[in-house]
Amino acid sequence: MGDLKEGVRQVVENCLKIQPGEKVVVITDEETLAIGTFIAWAAERWTGGRSQIFIMEEFGKRPISFGSVIGDALKEADVSIYAAQGAKGELQTFRMPMLDAINANPKLRHAHMPGVSMQIMKTGMCADYKEVKRISKLVYKEVKNVKKIRVVSDKGTDLTAEFSPELRWVVSDGNIQPGHWRNLPDGEVFTCPSNANGTVIIDGCLGDFFTQKYGSLEDTPVTLGIREGRVKGIDCENQELKTELATYIWETDENSDGIGEFAIGTNVGLKELIYNLLQDEKFPGVHIAAGSPNPKKTGANWDSKAHVDGIIKNPTIVLEGGMIMMDRGKFLF
Repeated sequence: MGDLKEGVRQVVENCLKIQPGEKVVVITDEETLAIGTFIAWAAERWTGGRSQIFIMEEFGKRPISFGSVIGDALKEADVSIYAAQGAKGELQTFRMPMLDAINANPKLRHAHMPGVSMQIMKTGMCADYKEVKRISKLVYKEVKNVKKIRVVSDKGTDLTAEFSPELRWVVSDGNIQPGHWRNLPDGEVFTCPSNANGTVIIDGCLGDFFTQKYGSLEDTPVTLGIREGRVKGIDCENQELKTELATYIWETDENSDGIGEFAIGTNVGLKELIYNLLQDEKFPGVHIAAGSPNPKKTGANWDSKAHVDGIIKNPTIVLEGGMIMMDRGKFLF
């Protein structure tokens, strides 16, 4: 484990590569203010200028909507950082419109950190990113041309995902380039599957606001029945979670039940799950998501206002032809 200073240095110097004279925007909230202000201070020292910092609660009671004040700042920025906690409904009202504004600025480099914590800054953000890049490159080499991947786990996951050459695999290894945004901490290789069938046991944690509300799912795993690339069944002993997740997946919009992401975590510096999706999805393993396939990155021809990831613990990854790339959460490179 490192410390907050090292985690912030990685954000500013290693991942965003902030340069003297660049305009920096930091978006944070009251709960995450210590991290947000530290990042803004470090960026100011690095650029020799002054960062713009926005505190979300100053715009109203959460969940809030994305507004023109922050949007105008992002139009002029070279670098931006979102370091704040999620609120129910805010993915649709704030974060997705914010990412649209970020994508509209071709020079902008954005670090996206929803749910970031002091623990994450001292662990995932202190990883050896040279090693993350090396592992991500190896994973990409193995999966970029595969047509099928099977994922199984001792808990009962048995999913076969299919892939199309028309849909791009994305290497997300902490190297943020102009015109792009990445989640930090980083370390994953992902795409949108062209099809998926089988059963998935989510026994790590869920994304969006579910990660803050429900945390670890080890004792109350969620079972997803997936047919023809859509979630057809949801089961969980926690009835409140089952009901809330079912509403999210089946009632947000016409595509919110679609499997929009298949991802392999590549941050081998992480030694255990902390049941916070922002970091756990980078842990060596597999996560899938129902909802948005991030079409600007993957090339998918559909989208959704929803996106909820689910972590599969200790998976085995079998590539077409029988090659085992990961055995119970351990890469076999």
